[in-house]
Amino acid sequence: MTREELLAARGKTIPDLIAPGLSILFCGINPGLYSAATGRHFARPGNRFWGALHGAGITDRLLAPTEGNALLQSQCGITDLVARSSASGAELSAEELIEGRRHLNAKVERYTPLCLAILGIGAYRIAFEKPNAVLGKQAEKIGATEIWVLPNPSGLNAHYPARELARQFRLLHESSNTIRAGSMGPL
Repeated sequence: MTREELLAARGKTIPDLIAPGLSILFCGINPGLYSAATGRHFARPGNRFWGALHGAGITDRLLAPTEGNALLQSQCGITDLVARSSASGAELSAEELIEGRRHLNAKVERYTPLCLAILGIGAYRIAFEKPNAVLGKQAEKIGATEIWVLPNPSGLNAHYPARELARQFRLLHESSNTIRAGSMGPL
């Protein structure tokens, strides 16, 4: 992809991969330029999202960014806090992130996933106005939806090795499985 193609993607959006009844709705900060240029979530080579899904057992094989429908078949979806793409999440204002949370809350109330996973602790702290939040399951919920905060899977977030990223995703996956089993009642 050329520099010009990447720059032309600034401000573009990517449609959500979402449906009612999901186990997990993953929420990125906002699309990067590479993702916006391709129209695919977490598409930049080096992004570890798809590998973390597989490493955690959420998907039975390593999916490519072009296989969003297969992700939906695994009862998972993707959205973003802020819809517009940028070269870096650092370009987003606190106001944009907080407004994004309001839109996200409405989306979660509409689609009612079992778990919402915000991918990036810094963005979560700002958007949800929780400056001391830590990774993992949060005390608050949106309706009945559990909120989890996981590390940003960007390849630039190197202090979370792929194995640790997959471990964090696995904890979320196990929790969503427990919720789903509990909602089915005794057999």
